[in-house]
Amino acid sequence: MVPYVAIVLAAGQGKRMKAGKNKQFIELDGKPLIIHTLSRFLDDEWCTNIRLVIQPFDLEEIEALLRTYQIRERIELVHGGEERQHSSYLGLKSLQAESDQVVMIHDGARPFVRQKYLHELAKKAKDTGAALLAVRVTDTIKQRNNQQLQTLNRETLWAAQTPQAFTYNKIMEAHERAKDEEFLGTDDISLLERMSHPIDIVEGSIENMKLTTPDDILRAKWLLQEWREEE
Repeated sequence: MVPYVAIVLAAGQGKRMKAGKNKQFIELDGKPLIIHTLSRFLDDEWCTNIRLVIQPFDLEEIEALLRTYQIRERIELVHGGEERQHSSYLGLKSLQAESDQVVMIHDGARPFVRQKYLHELAKKAKDTGAALLAVRVTDTIKQRNNQQLQTLNRETLWAAQTPQAFTYNKIMEAHERAKDEEFLGTDDISLLERMSHPIDIVEGSIENMKLTTPDDILRAKWLLQEWREEE
């Protein structure tokens, strides 16, 4: 068993969802999206603490939601920043963690990560200091420069997901350096990439999708039905 702390990022505005509200409140099977996501960690005994990173203007609604589902006392709320990276950093700063504490950073809009992947990530991060969940690219990927196209070798390509797992000292060092150098990455792993730090990959599943557009909601409802049939 490798205990870990989860930082769940729910401070984005989700403009592409066109829902007229924070997409974390969209209901799937009668429950808000963020409750589905939090349940993945609440149901895992390896997870010792959850930091939920939100925007201040969502505080009242989030508080009410957590009380409704009787999980308020198990989750600590943190106010997020302007960009995703800033929210991750604020979540990390809220921790009083040992240097080798495993920390997972996860998108609140990914409600379908399975527990077996959480455990694999925790073990890899403990050994290496950093690990991400990812899936192999199956499509042919083209890179365009002006009018020139180049076909990339998909055998070397991975589509990154979350959670991404780290030891606390490694990810804090990466965030502090990025802050000092005013570097803004696309995800937390990218901050360690630029330090040439070894990173393990845990091969995940395409079902661990991020809900970004209205079409994703339809796919999510279908997937929830599949999960119910497994139980």
